[in-house]
Amino acid sequence: VPWRDKGGAGAAPRKEPPHPAPFGEPERGEAGAEAPERSYLDMGSCPEAALKLSQTSPELPLERDGAGGALPSATSQQQVEKPEQSTSIGQIQPELYQPGEGDARRGGAGGAGGGTPCGRLSVALRYAYGTEQLVVRVLRARDLPAKDANGFSDPYVKMYLLPDRKKKFQTKVHRRTLNPVFDETFSFGVPFAELPARRLHFSVYDFDRFSRHDLIGQVVLDNLLEAAERDGETPIWRDILEATAEKADLGEVNFSLCYLPTAGRLTVTVIRASNLRAMDLTGFSDPYVKASLMAEGRRLKKRKTSIKKNTLNPSYNEALVFDVPHESVHHVSLTIAVVDYDCIGHNEVIGMCRVGSDAEGPGREHWAEMLANPRKPIEHWHTLVEVRPPPGSPGFPGTP
Repeated sequence: VPWRDKGGAGAAPRKEPPHPAPFGEPERGEAGAEAPERSYLDMGSCPEAALKLSQTSPELPLERDGAGGALPSATSQQQVEKPEQSTSIGQIQPELYQPGEGDARRGGAGGAGGGTPCGRLSVALRYAYGTEQLVVRVLRARDLPAKDANGFSDPYVKMYLLPDRKKKFQTKVHRRTLNPVFDETFSFGVPFAELPARRLHFSVYDFDRFSRHDLIGQVVLDNLLEAAERDGETPIWRDILEATAEKADLGEVNFSLCYLPTAGRLTVTVIRASNLRAMDLTGFSDPYVKASLMAEGRRLKKRKTSIKKNTLNPSYNEALVFDVPHESVHHVSLTIAVVDYDCIGHNEVIGMCRVGSDAEGPGREHWAEMLANPRKPIEHWHTLVEVRPPPGSPGFPGTP
């Protein structure tokens, strides 16, 4: 055999050197014998390099001066077969290293109801132990669905902590984009011991100036203790799951009722409102409160508070007084509307609530408690709902 003649007397004990020959190693020494072992071990971490090498290996023996013979070509065929095992590995590994894919598989969208994915949301968390603050940084969203006729959306993100929902934040609105970059930071006061029981709820909305904002989807992030102990600069990616059953989150209003039977005077003290829906592109509203005295679907009188600029949590502490005779107090009701002031267009009602003997739920209870405790202010919080003007009621407070 020709290759044995070239090896001389020392070639007999070394039967493996022909194996690396097709790879074009310049030396036939011990370094050349280690080359196939390195290539095999590196297949998992760099399968593409191993695949390219094996594809070109059949051509390499052609560059030699007939030293390949039948044996080198057989060796080349073996090297082509080995990468076939790594080809399947090469198809899987790029997916494992895509940004956030591992996080999405472990946490999903965090139990937002198992809806259809409609984009992805990226956030970063860290916990400030000194001040007991959970710092939430909303980074970006991508691949959002188009909600407007122009093929884009005007997205913003609203977030709060479960289960209490006491404190809520929201980002600014980004116009005409499906891949917004928010990069805004918010802080929630949470004792460290409560972190394992808390979850972060994110709602992605499409802003609409003239109608109800469209809910794009939701993300619920749990394991806050584990997430907060990670590097605060490392983004956490989650799928945004489509949600259609959530009620409009319009905010709450806090006011007291006090009735003086002898004077026939009803005093509504508007104290504050919280977590109002943003009506302006700045991410805020210019809210005021309007109270309307209603009887048989007609508005008898109305009173307004002052306007608070650029806020979603206004404080008023203003008294609105109505004259209501004692014999009529059981036949009237109050409609409390929170309205966004607009100096250019029309003022828009953010939400409303109703109190009276014929109201529902909390509104009826608040009114009954007021009548049972004359001359005493009775304070309640009321959740705002969307305006639903009853038929044939032109005086409904939806018009400023």
